[in-house]
Amino acid sequence: MEKRLEVDIQVIVHATEDIQKIFGAFKKVFDVDKEEFSENIVEGHFENPITILSCKLKKKSSQGFVKALISKIPKDELELIIEDLQNRCDGSALHLRISKQSLVRGLVRLGDTDPVKLRIYTPVYIEKDLIKTYSEILSQEFG
Repeated sequence: MEKRLEVDIQVIVHATEDIQKIFGAFKKVFDVDKEEFSENIVEGHFENPITILSCKLKKKSSQGFVKALISKIPKDELELIIEDLQNRCDGSALHLRISKQSLVRGLVRLGDTDPVKLRIYTPVYIEKDLIKTYSEILSQEFG
């Protein structure tokens, strides 16, 4: 992948969830280490602790992440993303939500309920090239 990529990851971890399982899933599925994440603990509605994990990947780390993401998303879901790029792009960024529960099981599936939020960014200077640019990124085959 020759394009400059950045990936922002955000995960909300509730007090009832095992944060180590989430770190383990990121390491296993995307080769992202626990140390890459920052943790911010906030108070929930019922005064329960909620941890917000954030991570920003750049350069080779972001390219490796996107490569793993594309290779692990089922083809039919990848096609849905490509068909819906107009609604998933904002500025020069592509926004995706994957299932946190599937990720913990080692799978990458789209999901809107309690998701892992992903923001993939590459500079696109001409708005009409946005869909084409992300279609190309998502359509790459990796050996």
